[in-house]
Amino acid sequence: MNRRDFLKALALAGLGGLLPNALLSSEAQAMGESTNFSIAKFKYAAQGWDPRPSGIRRLLFEVAKRTSISVNTDVPIIDGRGSDLFDNPFLSLAGDAAIPALEDKVVENLRTYLQAGGFLLVDSAEGVSSGPFMQSAERELKRILPDKKLTVIPKGHVLYNSFYLIDEPLGRVKVAPTMRGIFDRDRLMVVVCPNDLMGALARDNFGNWQFDVSPGGERQREMAFRMGINLVMYALTINYKADQVHVPFILERRQWKVN
Repeated sequence: MNRRDFLKALALAGLGGLLPNALLSSEAQAMGESTNFSIAKFKYAAQGWDPRPSGIRRLLFEVAKRTSISVNTDVPIIDGRGSDLFDNPFLSLAGDAAIPALEDKVVENLRTYLQAGGFLLVDSAEGVSSGPFMQSAERELKRILPDKKLTVIPKGHVLYNSFYLIDEPLGRVKVAPTMRGIFDRDRLMVVVCPNDLMGALARDNFGNWQFDVSPGGERQREMAFRMGINLVMYALTINYKADQVHVPFILERRQWKVN
């Protein structure tokens, strides 16, 4: 079951009571069985909400090439006010400047989305560990999930071996050796990346890499792609890779070389 079907099952099983009434009427129809996976972008009321426009699409191309996941590279843009939020199991919140305070209704909808099984990636394009974007994102996460705290995601977490075995979360930069997250028991609801993951993946209109990657160059870029694919796998499957039956497959994947 993918994350979209999981959200649909929650609604049909009676847990749809969590969803705002205005969103329930179109929920079952919106989550079609054959819809391909995509990653939605969250749009807030300020400039800078989409600092790496091509990053997600490039990641989806690689997901399609390297895995068996069927993808839709038409990336939805979500403002959190309508039912389209619940059509997407993976939501990305990015920026390079401070986020304004979100509307109360949007905060409520995001809370419901995450509690119902949605997954949120917060990706800072600032290139520093705690700039205005990150500080404001943390502020809004406290409003969305006031009873939860951001904690360091341990290196042994299944997120780091959901498809590739990864030692550290790299992006365009390496300003922090770890990512942080918000857990609901053992499920990661939110992942916060300070290393500008999408900056490492973005290309310009001519197909050239849009940004240099530092300090590790092209190997670091490849590891950023691998981290992105792991995030997709985790968002779709949660913790099933923790089962030891998958260890041989993971070890086989580890043999892939970085050219």
